[in-house]
Amino acid sequence: MTYLLFLIGLVALYFGAEYLVKGSTAVARSFKLSPMLIGLTIVGFGTSTPELIVSLEAALEDRPGIAIGNILGSNIANILLILGISALIAPLIIPFGRLRNDLVIMVLVSAGLWAIMMDGDLSRLEGIVMVLLLGAYVWFSIWSGSGHEDGDTSPLPPQWQAWLMIIGGLLVLIVGARLLVDSAVEIATMFGVSEAVIGLTIVAVGTSLPEMATSIIAAIRGQREIAVGNIVGSNIYNILGILGLTSLVAPIIGDEMDPRFLAGDMPWVLGTAVGLTVLAFIFKGIPRIAGAVLLAAYVVYVWLLMAPATAVAG
Repeated sequence: MTYLLFLIGLVALYFGAEYLVKGSTAVARSFKLSPMLIGLTIVGFGTSTPELIVSLEAALEDRPGIAIGNILGSNIANILLILGISALIAPLIIPFGRLRNDLVIMVLVSAGLWAIMMDGDLSRLEGIVMVLLLGAYVWFSIWSGSGHEDGDTSPLPPQWQAWLMIIGGLLVLIVGARLLVDSAVEIATMFGVSEAVIGLTIVAVGTSLPEMATSIIAAIRGQREIAVGNIVGSNIYNILGILGLTSLVAPIIGDEMDPRFLAGDMPWVLGTAVGLTVLAFIFKGIPRIAGAVLLAAYVVYVWLLMAPATAVAG
């Protein structure tokens, strides 16, 4: 039964991503909006819904290791794993000017999260500030991202149909991701894997499956701005929106936070954001060689993450 649910989840991810990309592209064209803006907002925030659900549930159940590890691990996987695979499939060459502002914001948000976590707390006040900053980011994205068309002249579906594809695609993505995550967490728990490691790996990658499916499908369909915007928008939303809301609902106090987050994982969160920005500047996007570098870095990250657990087991 577990394998059947796994296969159903994979099929759901594929079709959910396919319709989400089609619907988002149609909305962008009909409103003369940049595909990058759609990727950063509707697609990026929408595909982060599993992270929001998992982190809020974990915080309410007093499991901060899952709540924080889920977000940090997702942001690392989004850049290294998902953009790495997407760029290997189809090079994501985009003029750096369309990426610059959002990449810089992602770096600043990542650095800011590291700074506020230094005291071991994520308070309600910090949550309020993060949510307000998210609102400012969305306003800035809309203000700076409209009035750009992608040059596609193919027929557009009706608006109701485009929005139905977006909403339906998101729902199917969420269901598919949940089917995969639940079984994986059960298996890992049986083998005695810690909450922090489960959050950083299985839950993080599992809740990032909508981003993975969406970016890969977008890359295959030639929607490069949606593929990249989806990841950058998700990373910003994960920190400001999800950790912000999580802190509002259930503040995380110092003795509840795993010390490994500050010492071991936040350097990767900030480092991957900076690394992506540098690669995008040098290569004017993410060509296959940059995708290979990102993917190799993720292999190193997972190996370093699992090494202590392997040593203990040995």
